[in-house]
Order: sequence, then C-alpha cells, then structure tokens
Amino acid sequence: MIYPENFEIKIGFAQVRDMLSELCLSPHGRHFVARMAFLNRHDLVQRLLEQTKEFKQLLESDAEIPLQHYFDVTAYLDRATIQGTYLDVQDFFEIKMSLRTIRDSLRFISSAEEGTYEALKALGANVTVERELIEALDKVVDDAGAVRDDATPELQRLKRDLIAQQSILRKQIQSIIRHAKNEGWTPSDVEPTIRGGRLVIPVLAEHKRRVKGLIHDESSTGQTVYIEPESIFELNNDIKDLSNAYHRELIRILVSLTNTLRNHIPELRKAYQYLGLLDFIRAKAVFARRVEATMPTLHKYPLIKWTQAVHPLLYLAHKQLGKSIVPMNLELTQEQRILLISGPNAGGKSVSLKTVGLVQYMLQCGMLIPTEDGSEAGIFHDIFIDIGDEQSIENDLSTYSSHLTNMKKFVTVADKKSLVLIDEFGTGTEPVLGGAIAEAVLQNLNDSKVYGVITTHYTNLKNFAERTPGIVNGAMRYDHKNLQPLYQLEIGKPGSSFAIEIARKIGLPKHIVDKASSLVGKDKIRYDRLLEELETEKQELEKKLREASSLELKLKRNVKDYQDLKNYLEDSKQDIMREAKGKAKLLLKDANQKIESTIQQIKQSQAAKEETKQARQELESFATEVRKEEPRAAHKRIANGAIKPGDNVALIGQDSVGQVVGIKGKTAEVLFGGLKTIVKVDNLERIEGQVATKQKKEKAGESAEGYTRGMNITQRMADFGSTLDIRGEYAENALTKLMNFTDEAIMLGIPEIKIIHGRGNGVLRQVVRDYLYSIPEVASLGNEASERGGDGATMAVLK
Repeated sequence: MIYPENFEIKIGFAQVRDMLSELCLSPHGRHFVARMAFLNRHDLVQRLLEQTKEFKQLLESDAEIPLQHYFDVTAYLDRATIQGTYLDVQDFFEIKMSLRTIRDSLRFISSAEEGTYEALKALGANVTVERELIEALDKVVDDAGAVRDDATPELQRLKRDLIAQQSILRKQIQSIIRHAKNEGWTPSDVEPTIRGGRLVIPVLAEHKRRVKGLIHDESSTGQTVYIEPESIFELNNDIKDLSNAYHRELIRILVSLTNTLRNHIPELRKAYQYLGLLDFIRAKAVFARRVEATMPTLHKYPLIKWTQAVHPLLYLAHKQLGKSIVPMNLELTQEQRILLISGPNAGGKSVSLKTVGLVQYMLQCGMLIPTEDGSEAGIFHDIFIDIGDEQSIENDLSTYSSHLTNMKKFVTVADKKSLVLIDEFGTGTEPVLGGAIAEAVLQNLNDSKVYGVITTHYTNLKNFAERTPGIVNGAMRYDHKNLQPLYQLEIGKPGSSFAIEIARKIGLPKHIVDKASSLVGKDKIRYDRLLEELETEKQELEKKLREASSLELKLKRNVKDYQDLKNYLEDSKQDIMREAKGKAKLLLKDANQKIESTIQQIKQSQAAKEETKQARQELESFATEVRKEEPRAAHKRIANGAIKPGDNVALIGQDSVGQVVGIKGKTAEVLFGGLKTIVKVDNLERIEGQVATKQKKEKAGESAEGYTRGMNITQRMADFGSTLDIRGEYAENALTKLMNFTDEAIMLGIPEIKIIHGRGNGVLRQVVRDYLYSIPEVASLGNEASERGGDGATMAVLK
C-alpha cells in the first residue's frame, strides 16, 4: 500500500517518471513508463533490477546496440486483424524496420558470452521474428520507405510503360510550349504543370484561342488559362490508364502482404512488447548512468543499509550547476528500525527523509538506486508519508487535523513490513500537547515493529528515542561557530535546533535573546550547550583523524620508497658484481694472451736481446694500462647556505650526488639517479655544479696486438666475428689463433663458431679438430654444408 494518493508528487517520483518518459525512444516504451508501479514481490523486483543492471553494463561497454526504428505499430496490427483491410506502404515500412531492430537486438543479446546478460536473454526467450515475413516485406518496400519497382513482374511492366509514356509526353509538351513562347502566347519563364491529374501548359488569356485543346483551369486573376493541347489528349489518357493500372496492382500487392502479416499477428504482438520493454529498460539504464546508480544486494525482508546514498533529483540539479552533494549513510534493521532526525531548520532533515522515500520507491519500481556498491536493501509492503501542509477547505481540515488523520492511518494500518516517513512530527498545535500526542504515536509505531524515518524539533521525542530500544536518534550536523548547516546526517545522537544561537547571529536585539534564554530555562540551555560541545569535539576529532590518516598515508609512501631504494641497491649490487666478475675474467684472459704472445715473440726471435727487451717493455706497458683507475668526479662542497629545492646535494661522507625536489620541515625529498628518497636535511651538503650523469666508458685499452680492445662485454660481443680463416697458416700460428679465437667465443657466450682451414693435405684440419675435441666447452663438431665449403671448414657448437 502506498499512502497518500499523491505520494509520487510529494517525494518527487513524478519528476523521475517524466525524465524516464523523455528518455524513451518510442510510444511503446513510454507506455511501460506510465504503467510502472510499486512492487512488493522480491523475485519480480530482483528480475527488473538485473535487467536494468545488464543494460547499463551494455551501455558502459560501448557496444553497438540497435537503437533505431523503435516504432510503435500496435495500431497497424489492430487494423490488419480486420478482414478486407490493407496497410499502406508507410505502415509496412515501419513494421519492416522495427522487426529488423527486434531481430538484431535478439541476435546481439543471445550471442553474448555464456553467463552474461542472462536476465536480458530470458526476456527475449519466447520472442521470434519469422525470416520469411521480413523477406516478404523487404521484397515490396525498400529501406527508404518506397515501393520496389520489381515487387511483381506486372508492377515492373506497368512502371516501365508509365515511364516511357511520360518521357514521350514531356518531349511533345516541351515542343508545344517552345512554339507558344516563340509566338508570344505564353510567358517566357513558365513550364508545364499539372491540373486535374493531367499535364497542361499556361497560356495568356488573350491567346487561348490560338492553342487547340481543353481548358482545365485559370489563374486567380484570370490572366492565365491552363490548356491541355489537343495533340497530347491520347498520351495523357494512356498515362492515366497506366497510372490507374499501377495503383490497382499496388493495392493487390498490399492486400496480399496484409493477409500474410495477419497470420503472424499473435507472435508479432509479443515481439513488439519485447521491443517496448527493451526501450523501457534502456531508459532506466540511461537514467541510472546519469545518477551513478548501482544495484544493491536485495533481501526479502525489510532492510535499509545504504552507503553514500543521494537524492537523485538533487544530485542532477547540483551536477548541472557544478556543485557537489553531501551523501548519506543510513541503516534501518530489526534492532534499529526507526530513525528520529533532529537539527536546525534548513539543515537537510526533510531532504534526508525524502531521499529515503524516493530511493526506496525507485528500488521497488525496478530502478537502480544512487548508492555505492555494497549497499543492501529489502522489500517493504507499504510506504506511508506525512509531509507538507495538507490543509483542506473543502474537507474542513486544518493543518494539524490533516496530520492527525495521517497518524490515524499509520497506527491502524502500518505493521512490521511498513515504512513510515513523517516530517516535522507533532507540529501544528500547542507544543506540549503536540509533543505528548507525537510521543504516544511514536510508541505505538515502535510497538508495531514499524520501520520509519521521522524528523522533529521536540526534546521529549529525542529523550524517548534515547531510552527506547528500536529507535535511534540522528542529527543533521551544524557548524555552530559559523552557524551554517553541514548537511551531514550523523546517527547515534540527537541534534540541536540552535534557535537561540541563530537568533543572536541574525541580529535579534540582545535583550530579547536574553529574555528568551531565561524563559526556556537553564536545563534547556545546558542541554543545547552540551550538544554544541559534543559537535565541537566531533569536528576536532574528525580533523585529527584526517591528519592521522594523512600521516599514515605519507608513512606508507615513505616505507614504499625505502623498500624501492633497498631493492634498487640490491639489484645494483648484483649487477656491479656480475660486471666486475666479467671484467676480471676478460682482464685475466687478455693478460694470459699478452703473456703467451710475448713468449711466442721471444721464441721466434730466438731470445735476441733487443727483441726480448722490447717485448718486456710492451708487457710492462700493458700492465700499467690495466692498473689505471678511472678518476672519480670531484665535487666541490659548499659550506654555507640553506638547502632549497633545485640544489645539487650529496650525503655527507659519500660521493653520490642528487637533486633536491622538495623540502618539508627537517626532511628533504632528493632524486638520486631515477629514484626519489626522503633524507634528513642535516645529513646533506650542497654541491657546486651540475649533477654528473653516469657515462658508459667505451674507451678500449690499446696494445700492439692480441685481443685487447677493452673490457666492455657488450662492445666486444658486437665486434666479435664467429668465423676464423686460417688457410695458408703454419700449424703453430694457426693453433695460437684458434686458441685465442675459441677462448674469446666461450667467454662471450657465442653459440656456434666456424673455422675455415681448407682441404689441402688435411694437416690444419687435423690440428683444428684435435684441439677442439680437447675443450670441454665444445658440444659437437661437424663439416660445413657442401655448398658452403663442405669438409674445408669445421663447425663447432659451444655449450
């Protein structure tokens, strides 16, 4: 039960209904909007909510949903049921295009992945659109709404003959009118026209006897007459006959098509009901997107557990003005059924009450509600509301009498499945008596286990709620310092009306305010003052909580930055160790190669003094080059001056240099390389000049011979060639080159090498293979492909 009859107007649902109607694409959709009503069946409400939720998901996915040709053809179907009638071309065009939309919508939804859009799939489960019917319609009417010339062979012939005769007629009439213009019988700027369905030419009245023919009409001034020349009588007659024949054939086609349509009318009515429902659901989904509505968890019993709920109409109005709205959290359960809201005037009490009524009514009409995800809601069987001035001259009712009439309805009809909404409870009569009656009514409603939201200023009701199980106080928060409402609902404590404070702020004379305070009494003033102090403490506590949350967030961010820095240093350490080991291996290899080269040189010179001395000098030069350390960048410290954002700094006692991003108190945010970290200002010292960037030194160590081009592994891999040609070499020299080449390939991780030794007498081939067989890092040996040298080259696969 919904009470009173103008409930929808009182809570604003009439405006919501109007908005939905405007969002519909068809009269059929608007018909469903008009029929939308309050439901108390859980399964039905659940199904409607799921349909709207799924369509909202479709809209949010930017899918190409068929949204054209939502025609309402109910009147055409009604006319088609009558034997002997036929529909015209435009009727069939709308039927054809809307049936195509129905078919495309069914295909679109049914082709979705399994487990998605199940409610929308169920909606169209019993809807069918016969393909033969659409084909029959398409054969007669094209997509522009015109009759196809080839609808039947006879119609095509008549159309062709009609066009041919009209072409002949145009040629003859042009010849006649050209002659008449030359003779001056007709104005020079006129063209042939139609009168009585026949082609005629305009002729000046004084020359009408010059043109033989039949006069069909004259102008309003009588200066021009319209004559059908005698020479085109037969052509006009032929065209008229063909036109009549064409019209008769078209009617025959339309009658036949109507008879075909008549056999499908029962399933077509289902299909168009489906189209109207889709339009209706789409309108609800579009509205849900506008107010950011969601689907709550729906229970079968009465319940309200809303998070961040807003009044949808107020939300849209504020959104249009670029203003924010204060949401509300509300909970009505079996243990806490009635909420008694108090607070100052214009503080938001009535808006909160209307929000509850409108949002719950929307929900039980199958609409998504403007709350956050995770909200819960239940089903009420009745909603009663008492709001506004119901004074009636006709019924001899005062404002208070109308309120009492409503209270009578509430206490006699409302039960544990009812939601009661009362605004300004007890007002309209003498305060003491009004407060007493209101308290008695409230007790009765509470004894009946009714759910409700009630607003009031009466202290006796606040005290009653405080000591009565099932009822909870709520307050609209108020900034008592600036005497401005905050529009925030706080559940758990009563609110003050701040009447004395507001009177003092707006400038009511002091002696009047003081007199009012004395009349109220010390207890009432003390009570309001206590509420005021509680509000102050609440605001201070919230401020401290916000500060604590901000500090906690900052701490988490700092801990994350520290962890990132730690991980960065660990990764850097591993990279440095790997690079150092690689350099050490290459250094050792280069040193061994240099020593072997020196020994080989001494052997070849047979220990000649000068050659030996030169070889030793080259070896010592190489050793000196290896021992050289890269010079560290020297940074000049600046002793004085405060550190500020943008300064280059270094940690005291370290060489790492960074740049200050920002300073907060005694800490600074410093960018070292690509990593930000928080450092105490006392641990930093300013550095002169720019922050040095890390450069990869690609300078290679120089030497007379051998594989000594530096320590950069990447560069050496890029320079390394995987083929060694030793053809024509002595066996000893070839072996030395092979050893150096193989060691280098293994060090750089080359997967496969090729040694070209030629065929000859097979000595070099044997030396190469014997040496490679002796190396554990060689996985396999083989000949090169025959087209690339065959057994004149050896391929070695390295591990």
